Amino acid sequence: MNSTFPPPPLVASYWTLAGAYPGRGPGYSRFSLLDRAQAAQQAGFCGLGLLDADLERIVETHSLRDCKVILDDHGITQVELEFLVDWFQDGELRRVSDERRRFLFEASDVLEPRLIKVGDFQRSRCPLPRLIDSFRQLCAEARDHGTAIAFEPMGAAVIGNLSDALALVRGAESPNGGLAIDIWHMVDRKIPFSEVARLPHDVLFCVELGDAKMNAGGSPSENREFCGEGAMDIRSFIEAVQAAGFKGPWGVELFSDELVSMDLGRAATKAAETTRARFS
Repeated sequence: MNSTFPPPPLVASYWTLAGAYPGRGPGYSRFSLLDRAQAAQQAGFCGLGLLDADLERIVETHSLRDCKVILDDHGITQVELEFLVDWFQDGELRRVSDERRRFLFEASDVLEPRLIKVGDFQRSRCPLPRLIDSFRQLCAEARDHGTAIAFEPMGAAVIGNLSDALALVRGAESPNGGLAIDIWHMVDRKIPFSEVARLPHDVLFCVELGDAKMNAGGSPSENREFCGEGAMDIRSFIEAVQAAGFKGPWGVELFSDELVSMDLGRAATKAAETTRARFS
């Protein structure tokens, strides 16, 4: 297949413009929300991702309404919030998760995000029926706040394959519950893109692009490079997602040692331009 797609609407996922690297410190962006919104707008992004911890830090000095004005003034119409974990747990883990959950829903009432990304980073174990019940409850609460929930399957998550991830969202029977699919995790889990192409279009809520060099063992490097600067077959992934009926917007999730110290404007422009190039 050798298709040409129209220029896609793009969302700058949180790490792309954060000037930070996940797992190194609290993850706060080194740039203000205003600077990120300006850089995203100038690069042609229609959306911006915000991390819960970073947003909590922002609202120490700005109201959520201030944040909404900044985003609106810079044409950021697609907001994504992340990342809720332990929503299916008990005890102290669930108590902490519920506090974060309340904050994200409070933020949703003002920022009107299109979705909240959820998942797990601890390879937790949980029976699928319990996961489904927890996901259903989470989606019901999100609906009351006017947003959607997107579960991200990955190797570090409680679910790392597409069949169980699909069973999760189908079992919950929640129209505002779906999946966030990242090319890096598909390659890391050795999930054929043909499986992505077979996903029902109504469960594909979020798709993220990026690139990575490959390690000697065939696994992708942790650094998420600009599209075209790694070894991933981004074009085939895009075609698989398009075959599934996904309409966008497309997320761009990048983080690397290079990106952490890069000028914000240059990072935004290069992220947008290299991603758009994969579509033409």
